[in-house]
Amino acid sequence: MSVSLIEQALNDTFQPTHLEVLDESHLHAGHEGAKSGGGHYVVNIVASAFAGKSRIQKHRLVNDACKHLFPKAIHALSIQAQAPEEV
Repeated sequence: MSVSLIEQALNDTFQPTHLEVLDESHLHAGHEGAKSGGGHYVVNIVASAFAGKSRIQKHRLVNDACKHLFPKAIHALSIQAQAPEEV
């Protein structure tokens, strides 16, 4: 369920040309953050909004788009964000 919420937030915000959200929560079973119900996710996203941005700026943009999902739905988010020309 959280995968679809993350996808919706990122699609609405960035209109990406590529988006992949993977749930890796099962790899973190027993982890302190998993106890609250928040999952561990990997995001691979390509969008023009990332053009000319540093890695930190891209991560901030993605985190801002998903901030309403922390900490209940998301505990950890691994982000690979690129502009189309970087692919």
